[in-house]
Amino acid sequence: MAQAHEIDYRIEGGDIQYVEIELDPQESVIAEAGSMMYKSPSINMDTIFGDGSGQTKGVLGALMGAGKRILTGESLFMTVYTHQGQNKAHVAFAAPYPGTIIPVHLPDFSGELICQKDSFLAAAKGVAVGIALQKRIMTGLFGGEGFIMQRLTGDGWAFIHAGGTLVQRELAPGEELHVDTGCVVAYTAGVDFQIERAGNIKSMIFGGEGIFFAKMRGPGHVWLQSMPFSRLAGRILANVPRTGSGQGEGSVLGPLGDIMRGN
Repeated sequence: MAQAHEIDYRIEGGDIQYVEIELDPQESVIAEAGSMMYKSPSINMDTIFGDGSGQTKGVLGALMGAGKRILTGESLFMTVYTHQGQNKAHVAFAAPYPGTIIPVHLPDFSGELICQKDSFLAAAKGVAVGIALQKRIMTGLFGGEGFIMQRLTGDGWAFIHAGGTLVQRELAPGEELHVDTGCVVAYTAGVDFQIERAGNIKSMIFGGEGIFFAKMRGPGHVWLQSMPFSRLAGRILANVPRTGSGQGEGSVLGPLGDIMRGN
């Protein structure tokens, strides 16, 4: 018997997308705080404690679910949106930065998906948002997003976000793919995820591609992104003008400003 609510959806937008979810009366969807774009008046917002599955687990189970979310750097609570009226109602969630929203029907992937902790956007109520500890210490220390990733389990729809252009690969048994660690969005449970050293010492120091890369071995499905948020944030930070320097695009003084300030 299905546990997750059966929801309908549509994804709109080009570079910066949003997903609109259609709810029947008493249907619910869960999401991280701050991701809602709009909702119908009949949809009630509530805060739930734990992993968002909505299953009765007792006080200890709820505390364990909340503890898992703390380990992934997320809030103790999630927001649940429930349609309390008649007919149909809609709620929409927006992507946090340019990229692609990926709808994943978990039963199509044996009910489990492992993803970067910042990629989860929303899911049908009944989908549990837990943790996936990397088994190998090298993977945990140098795996791009760290030792802990999110594990989505259940039999409903989940929506994750990839930055830039989305690439999907179906890996055959034993097939390997080497990926920049930050470009890994998600993968199915059958994929073996390891971290490898990027060539020799010279390549590691001067290659410009980082010290390690991810080695992914099939069988399984892999979702990749062309623009990790960490890379986008790094480029923005590198181009932020220093306060009061008079430098940067759009500066009226330009180099003259530096001379006047004694720089």
